[in-house]
Amino acid sequence: MSYVFIVNKTKGTNLGNADVADSFFSRFKGLMMVKNLERGLILKLPSDRSRRASGIHMFFMRIPLDVVFADSAMKVVDTVALDPWTTYTPVAPARYVIELEKGKLAESNTQIGDELDFTCESA
Repeated sequence: MSYVFIVNKTKGTNLGNADVADSFFSRFKGLMMVKNLERGLILKLPSDRSRRASGIHMFFMRIPLDVVFADSAMKVVDTVALDPWTTYTPVAPARYVIELEKGKLAESNTQIGDELDFTCESA
């Protein structure tokens, strides 16, 4: 599996590493049942998706997460902190959904409008 290192180019801060979920099953499974978050997860949505991301759920999650929604230009269009067993629908169209350890949004000062960069690594 491949993963990426995520940088907030606007703020010059790091959001950390994330596995890339680019298949139906990997997007569906997400981080369900994970007890300890070693790396975040980038849910790469299909490129032909013209409407906004349909939302995410935190069912069967054991840990809270910070979530970043980014468009095809890797510009942050929405952010949210979620607890287990909640749902959320983003306010703007998104190409990427990035699930991170809770506290990463504040630590990196990531906000709507910031530009991200993904550097590919190998596992």
